[in-house]
Amino acid sequence: MADTDPRIPAGLGVAIVAPSGYATDEAAVVRGIARLQALGCRVKNHYDPAARYQRFGGTDEARVGQVHAAIGDPDVQLVIALRGGYGLSRILPMLDWHRIAGSGKLFVGASDFTAFQLALLKHTGAVSFSGPMMCGDFGLEETRDFTMRQFWECLTSGTHTIRAQAAGNPIVDVRGKLWGSNLAMLVHLIGTPYLPDIDGGILFVEDVGEHPYRIERMMLQLLHAGILQKQRAIVFGDMSDYKLTPYDNGYDFEAMVAYLRGRIGVPLLTGLPFGHTPDKATLAVGCDAHLVSDADVFELTMSGYPNLAGR
Repeated sequence: MADTDPRIPAGLGVAIVAPSGYATDEAAVVRGIARLQALGCRVKNHYDPAARYQRFGGTDEARVGQVHAAIGDPDVQLVIALRGGYGLSRILPMLDWHRIAGSGKLFVGASDFTAFQLALLKHTGAVSFSGPMMCGDFGLEETRDFTMRQFWECLTSGTHTIRAQAAGNPIVDVRGKLWGSNLAMLVHLIGTPYLPDIDGGILFVEDVGEHPYRIERMMLQLLHAGILQKQRAIVFGDMSDYKLTPYDNGYDFEAMVAYLRGRIGVPLLTGLPFGHTPDKATLAVGCDAHLVSDADVFELTMSGYPNLAGR
């Protein structure tokens, strides 16, 4: 990404917060900050590696303080999560959701950050973004062109389309509210005050290190909880980094998908370029979406979300 990219507002204020885990590679944080600064961004890093606590980016109170400090800063327009891991579940009751939504900031993150995004959507209806984070994306020794292009294209326009090739998907043409992200976090929020009740939505999910039977089990929990039946479509992102064994006896990812397609009664697509993978799209959680698919290609068009254009 060139440092004179005209799409990025001049002097864009970016805050870095660590509401979940701490950085295991501090050099990645330094690289990520330098890259944003090279794009003309003014970066405020609220993460202090010296203040990390156990496996977290600070005590519960300190991590809440990072978020609230970022939203209270008039010079910040974009807030990026340091990384995922675990920790947001502990601070959900401590965050001021209406103050967060009222700040007008754009929030970006993934993985454990799903809890933040869904709680924000539940309590305020505000849109946030599933996308790259500091440690695993902006801070790579070499950033991924696809990820960075997707990120800036999405955040600097009110409409964004993701096109992907994926064989064997059903024919679909549906519209609905786009929501979801990490499957384990989605299931984790069932029965809590932090899971939005989306009827007629387009649900996207991803996860890492989960065997297909665990993915199936979580999807069935969503089905038994009455959540999947209310969606117009379900889209699988990257589901990787698991190991099959002889015990599986032919049960693999494809077998799991086929089983779910026979049980759910809602179109289930695969191939969304998103998840714990180097190349990832950016998705607006809570926006209006249009999904069109045939057996080889699908397009997901997002619209009506807040963005950096004109700021």
